[in-house]
Amino acid sequence: MRSGVALAAGTLAAGCSTTGVVARPVAVSRAAVSPSANLSAKPAAAPAPRRFPQQPAEITHGPRDRPRVALTFHGQGDPAVAKTLLGEAEKAGARVTVLAVGSWLDEHPDLARRILDGGHDLGNHTLRHLAINAMSEADAEAEIRGCADRLRRLTGSIGTWFRPSRTPTASALVAGVARRVGYPHVLSYDVDSLDYTSPGAPAVTRQVIGGVRDGSVVSLHFGYADTVAALPAVLEELGRRGLRAVTTTELLS
Repeated sequence: MRSGVALAAGTLAAGCSTTGVVARPVAVSRAAVSPSANLSAKPAAAPAPRRFPQQPAEITHGPRDRPRVALTFHGQGDPAVAKTLLGEAEKAGARVTVLAVGSWLDEHPDLARRILDGGHDLGNHTLRHLAINAMSEADAEAEIRGCADRLRRLTGSIGTWFRPSRTPTASALVAGVARRVGYPHVLSYDVDSLDYTSPGAPAVTRQVIGGVRDGSVVSLHFGYADTVAALPAVLEELGRRGLRAVTTTELLS
């Protein structure tokens, strides 16, 4: 894991928080936000969004009577770190959910297939990871639809989930726009790892393990050394408690 931590050091992706603590985002080139940039990967069939009739429009957790949890990652940052985290999860038999930022997919289009080929969920975390609840309806739609278009071109689907950027919950306007684009639910969470504040790997582990229970949806991020270092301990402790890390789709199915 030392190599994963070294790759992660200094690579920061902005966290979604209401606390005002936001790390410096990864710089995105102008070419990266062009709709046609780096999208030559051949589309392949991928799962589409599903409606879960027993679930609310905004989902914060799954059923509390089954020993499953969903580890959800905000997809942005150094691709080598992302691959390290995915590999660690797979080594432990875990499957995760990645909410990808559209501009990140522009720069690293191969990661869409890498995520899906690992058996993980792939979803939409807006085009540029801006404060979406503060946007006009037209701008919010451009952010959601922009990322959806990239996912469709790369995978043949708009992804299975939508999570708003820079906020744990969506405004009524944003939730309505997301439904119009094709996402029946907004995916929030009930456990915030706070990894984007770089508190140290032990603190990330304590934050997750201290809050997680049956059905929890945990918010984590690609791009942080603490997350890379904490994940093995998190997965080990989940296993010790008899909690299985599954995709959000499996959590709710």
